[in-house]
Amino acid sequence: MKQKIKPRSMMYPAPAVVASAYDECGNADACTLAFASMCSHRPPAVMIAINSTLKRKTLKDILESKEFALGFPSAEHAAEVDYFGIASGYDMDKLEDVYFTHKNADYVNAQIINEFKVSLECKVIDVNPVGSHTQITGEIVNVLADESVLNEKAKIQLEKLNPLCYDDVTHSYFAIGEKIADAFKAGLKYMK
Repeated sequence: MKQKIKPRSMMYPAPAVVASAYDECGNADACTLAFASMCSHRPPAVMIAINSTLKRKTLKDILESKEFALGFPSAEHAAEVDYFGIASGYDMDKLEDVYFTHKNADYVNAQIINEFKVSLECKVIDVNPVGSHTQITGEIVNVLADESVLNEKAKIQLEKLNPLCYDDVTHSYFAIGEKIADAFKAGLKYMK
């Protein structure tokens, strides 16, 4: 039997991702996001949402620069990712504090965190307030992937990335389990 519970923000599984950008002085900042998703194939685009009711320097930087990077941390980066989410760039240089290195990206003036094995460089194409958050849609203009997570066909392999997931209900981080089926094939048994 299903039990009715109070409505809340939730998505399973939800990637723990880090949005990063430069401010007007060229200083890099980053924040952890629980709200991120694909939203278009053509053009390739992602949607992120950053809490606009709290002190979020990264939100200000993205809105001013109209560019951002989105990093996909591995499970090994849980402590750093958590720190990016609880500390404010207004109070400290978060990237320097955890010794993450960063560089200018190739296609947009967004900051890439080298330790994350997969990053997207994005240009802002839409901004909308949604309740407590500002929803930002970014067109993906470049994908950077470490060779260690690629297969022989230069495709990202999820198990090699070992991405970090976040549960907003229990405020916990998780790693993803093993592959159990092939998409677009497992359901073929129901086709008539």
